Amino acid sequence: ASAPATDAAAAASGPCPADMAYVDTTYCEKMERRCLKEEYDKPNHLTICQEFAAEQRCTGKERRQRFCIDRYEYPNEKGGHPPVMVDWYDAAGACANVGKRLCWESEWVAACEGPDKLPFPYGRKRDPKACNIDNTWVSPSLEAVYSSKPEVQDAELRRLDKSKPSGAMEGCVSGFGVNDLTGNFDEWALAESEVGESKWARLKGGAWGHVRNACRPYTTSHPPEFTYYFISFRCCADARPADGSEPAEGYWKPPPPPNKPDPSGKPSPGWTPKR
Repeated sequence: ASAPATDAAAAASGPCPADMAYVDTTYCEKMERRCLKEEYDKPNHLTICQEFAAEQRCTGKERRQRFCIDRYEYPNEKGGHPPVMVDWYDAAGACANVGKRLCWESEWVAACEGPDKLPFPYGRKRDPKACNIDNTWVSPSLEAVYSSKPEVQDAELRRLDKSKPSGAMEGCVSGFGVNDLTGNFDEWALAESEVGESKWARLKGGAWGHVRNACRPYTTSHPPEFTYYFISFRCCADARPADGSEPAEGYWKPPPPPNKPDPSGKPSPGWTPKR
C-alpha cells in the first residue's frame, strides 16, 4: 500500500516533476545533414526533406543542456486539446502561471532529436503515420477566424481543426519520451537571438498540414503578437540539482528571457472546442 507514496516521493525528489520529461544531452548549434529525397512544396514555397542520410556531423558549437519539458502540449494532459489562437505572450504567461516557462528553441530541438540526434522525433524518414501531418488543406475564412462574434469564430475554428488529442499518435514520441513535437500544432518557443519579424519568438514543429514537420526548422515570419488556428505551445522548466552528483559547471546557462509586457494587456486563454 505504500508503493504509490514511495513513487510520488521519488518523483518529487527527482530532477523534474512527474508530468515532465528529463533531458540531459548535448546540443549542436548547427547540424549538417544530407537529404536523400527532397520535395519542393510550391504552395508554401518551401523544401521538404522526406528522408535524411544516416551520416551527419555537427559543424557548430556543442554544449551540454539539462532541463525539464512537458510530455504533451499545454495543458500537458494526454487526450487534451491544446489552446489555439494564443500569441507568444499568452503562452509565456500560461507557463509562468503553473511555475514553468516557455522552452528555449535549443531545448525544444534537443528534446525532439532525442539522444540519437534524429532529424524527426521518430527517425530519419518522414512518416505521416507516426505524427499528425499531411492533412488535406482546408482554406480558412480569416474574417471568421478573427471574428469578434464567438459563435462565428467557434464554428470556423471547429471546421478548420484537424488536430488529434494529445498523445493519440503513439508513434509521435521522441527518444526522451516527449509527444507530438512535430505536427498537430505549431509551438511557440524562445530564441536566443532575434531574427526577422518574430524577433525573440520562434514557431517550431509545424502543424497538421503538409509542411516541414522536422526538429530543426523554424518560422520567423510572424511577430510575437500573432495568433492563428493551429498555433499552441508547451512549457519547460529548469531541472532540479541531482543531489550534488552532477556539477553545475559545464552545463549551458540560458540567458535571461526578454521581459516584454503583453502589448494588449489582456492575456488570452485562447480557443479550445466547447464540450
